[in-house]
Amino acid sequence: MGPIHGSPPQSGAPPRQGLYDPAYEHDACGVAFVATLRGTPGRDIVDAGLTALANLAHRGAVGAEEDTGDGAGILLQVPDAFLRAVLPFPLPASGHYAVGMAMLPGGQGASAERADAVAAVERIAAEEGLRVLGWREVPVDADVVGQTARAAMPALRQLVVADVTGGRHGIALDRLAYRLRKRAEHEVGVYFASLS
Repeated sequence: MGPIHGSPPQSGAPPRQGLYDPAYEHDACGVAFVATLRGTPGRDIVDAGLTALANLAHRGAVGAEEDTGDGAGILLQVPDAFLRAVLPFPLPASGHYAVGMAMLPGGQGASAERADAVAAVERIAAEEGLRVLGWREVPVDADVVGQTARAAMPALRQLVVADVTGGRHGIALDRLAYRLRKRAEHEVGVYFASLS
């Protein structure tokens, strides 16, 4: 049996029936999941995640420029020891702060716009009962991406926040961080890939 009404043969989509038409199916981003049963974090898990990421062919999303893709990344637990080593400001106990990856306005001429976005995010944080502990500029190697991606590349910054009272941590802190993340996205246009 050949392809089903516009569906590629390898898609495995069910046949057209009722209101369902496999011609409208589209591949989504690839997803991989890596875990261990040992119950402890480790660099080996990160390495396995990076290997899985490299093997997701869609992540290249190669178009006119073979070195411009759609971006990729891995999500992992907050690396407390690493953050303590690289941040120029003190951190509360693990679980008593949240860290997030913010995409701020990028480019050479965007410094004023970036400063305005940072100020707005900090205002929202205060309104949500969060104290901004600081920002970290994330090291990037822009030479490995294509010209198109470089032209649209945001400024990547990590935001670290804690509860103003110091009393909320864990899921209670995550709720505050989530509200900050969503308000920053909707009110300021600053996207956080993560904030927890």
